Amino acid sequence: MKYKITRRDFLNGVAVTAGASLLAPDELFAQSVPATAATYYPPTRTGMRGNHPGSFDVMHGLAWAGQKPDQHHELDEHYDLVVVGAGVSGLAAARFYQKRMGPQAKILLLDNHDDFGGHAKRNEFEYAGYMRLGIGGSVNLDGPSDYSMISKNLLDDIGVDLDAMRADMGEFDFLGADADSMFALPGPDGHVKVRGSWIRLMLGIGDYPSAIRALPLPVSEQDLVIELISGDRDYLEELSLGEKSAYIESTSYAEFLSQRVGLSTETISIFYPFPKLMFGPAATRISILEAFYLGSPGIRSMTWLGDLLAQLLDSAVSGLESLYFPDGNASVARLLVQKLIPAVAPDSQGFEDIALSRFDYGALDLEQQSVRLRLNSTVVGVRETSGKGVDVDYVRDGKALRVTGDHCVLACYNAAIPYICPQLPQIQKEALDYGVKVPLVWVNVLIADGQAFSKLGVGRVNCPDDPFVVVTVPPATKTGGNRPPAGPEEPMVIFMMGVPSVDPVDGEKSREILRRSRHQVYGTPFETYEQQVRDQLQGLLGEYGFRHERDIQAITVNRWAHGYAYEYMQLDDPQWEAGQAPHEIGRAQFGRISIANSDSEAHAYLDSAIDAAWRAVAEQVA
Repeated sequence: MKYKITRRDFLNGVAVTAGASLLAPDELFAQSVPATAATYYPPTRTGMRGNHPGSFDVMHGLAWAGQKPDQHHELDEHYDLVVVGAGVSGLAAARFYQKRMGPQAKILLLDNHDDFGGHAKRNEFEYAGYMRLGIGGSVNLDGPSDYSMISKNLLDDIGVDLDAMRADMGEFDFLGADADSMFALPGPDGHVKVRGSWIRLMLGIGDYPSAIRALPLPVSEQDLVIELISGDRDYLEELSLGEKSAYIESTSYAEFLSQRVGLSTETISIFYPFPKLMFGPAATRISILEAFYLGSPGIRSMTWLGDLLAQLLDSAVSGLESLYFPDGNASVARLLVQKLIPAVAPDSQGFEDIALSRFDYGALDLEQQSVRLRLNSTVVGVRETSGKGVDVDYVRDGKALRVTGDHCVLACYNAAIPYICPQLPQIQKEALDYGVKVPLVWVNVLIADGQAFSKLGVGRVNCPDDPFVVVTVPPATKTGGNRPPAGPEEPMVIFMMGVPSVDPVDGEKSREILRRSRHQVYGTPFETYEQQVRDQLQGLLGEYGFRHERDIQAITVNRWAHGYAYEYMQLDDPQWEAGQAPHEIGRAQFGRISIANSDSEAHAYLDSAIDAAWRAVAEQVA
């Protein structure tokens, strides 16, 4: 493949993330607090977060109906650089520009959300004297040893100590986990739960026959799954080696399991929790080769080709490393903000106590600062002016406003840019619109104590037939001063990873599936998600004394209708020549305007966002 198959650390474990926040009982699932309130602190908000109400309304009006203010009030504000989007890319661009041009460089960041960080959001709450943190979006530092020097140097600049993070990773000892994970499938009397090192079992390592026999599947289906994992049968025996190679790159894994292995649609679902977390609703469109890279079974049945693929897979996953902050990559965003605007946390020591530091959001946008960060501000227009500058129009609190700058970096979604900059060449606008971000729903549930969950004996549960395909626990890290739960008597967070599901349509490509799924995410109310959470947790934990109406203290739904950046898929995307892929055409510099986001790299990872920021700033200061 021209573009390498990337990873989201499924083979290295997905015991990632969690989070929610606790308000007073009568405010438990309340929406926003007024931005002018002295208590303004978005990380503690519960209810619908992520693409929350108010963050997308103005842009949807522009994109769907062409609604845009006729006039904008021009503020007496001129900046050296205006950055659209305060996610990791936007914050990194501001820091790169500041380091290049000096501490007096005037920089304004505008973001449509009520909190900074983009997808790197923090869920924080206090309960019974404990602070519990969780990850509301972007999860981890994936393979930081492989980062570019640009990304490594930025992490070093903001004080991230990778060795300390490695040393601070621990386990939830009170879980007493005797297996890596668990499968939970619907049975006649509720969920049937089967413990096992499922990542290894699916690769044919360990006593997989006994584990498969324990699943609530018909015996005939169990036989087929065991045969698939064993590698005893060559499903492509009539094909030559070259034909086999072509087949696994041009055929979906779902078609292989159905037509070659003979599995039913219901059984095939057990192989898709991990692919769904990577490719979202488009997981059914992954090729056989892509599935093998995710550790899906069947690789051993490819004879010589299987041996070669197994070696490549072993090489690809050996040495994989994931490092976690307790609030995910929100800590990276917070460290960047603290570096840019020290007044937000003047007493913080940075990396050593970033998990515990309470940020003063009132200090983000002060006139006397060289760097200002303005939330709840949706940019609707960016254009070059004849005076060798840039006008930036935005809407905030119903007011149409304008600032000017010498340069602008667009660190927002690619799909929004053609509407913000309609003067771009048509070929560039079409390229920007090509990729469709993967919709995801990360739900974090605060429970009064961990007594019931500890009786599962695992930190992760795969639930392929439930609304949330993986239920797990937050990373047990002490990084940044965090204190994970020390025992089951303490409150804990359960993290539930959901992927919208749509009925497949014949001939539908991955990008079409993702677009339809996005609308489903936007159209699902909080109450529906809440009921799904309660029902699923009650089904998993009820036999251990869990009572959702008593034990659930808060629910935070991190809805990302525009989630992961689109990564090209074998079955649906051409193999473009170098420089001709949509993300490469779309990110072209347009005078004093440059583009920085993970979309522009077609790679949904932290280092991609940082590298894109470096490129955009380099274009503007050249």
